[in-house]
Amino acid sequence: MRKESRQDVTRGLRPAVWTGRATNRFQWIAAAVGAAFMTLGITLAVESPWTSGIAALGMAVFGCVAVGLLVLFGTLAFVHVEVRVDDRAMEVRCGHIGLPRRTIPLTEVVDADYAPRVTPRHWGGWGYRWRPDGGTAVVVRRGEGLVVRLADGRSFTVTVDGAEGAVASIRGHLRRPAPPQTPTGA
Repeated sequence: MRKESRQDVTRGLRPAVWTGRATNRFQWIAAAVGAAFMTLGITLAVESPWTSGIAALGMAVFGCVAVGLLVLFGTLAFVHVEVRVDDRAMEVRCGHIGLPRRTIPLTEVVDADYAPRVTPRHWGGWGYRWRPDGGTAVVVRRGEGLVVRLADGRSFTVTVDGAEGAVASIRGHLRRPAPPQTPTGA
């Protein structure tokens, strides 16, 4: 399927599947810091003369490797986000392996709105976020985003390039006519 263009949105055309993506290149710097911590931990384990005791060395090695792994994998999971909207659901996949992932059936969606400015500061940072008054969000960078209003009163926000197209696609799928029902005899 081809990606929806801005011209399609203005003409009222809606593809069967809409896809979008957002990337945060700054996360690669944080991933490099995580890799540096892991390297330091491994270097300590291999090259240390062990003069200060095994417990102190073990804690230093474990601490460096643990911090490195957390930072490395925590940032790589949110280097980019991919959003896919079809006639059944909206799927959000994060990072290179697609985790965390969230699928929202369109039967649970009430409406979708375009958010011109979603910021990590508003949500408390990058990543998968939750706020009691704001719902949940996947924020990988500052900029435009998509806000999906759910039937249970909550919302789901995701930063994605071309969010206006996602809103148009979701609204188009929500407004499709219901299939005719056969009358039941009494």
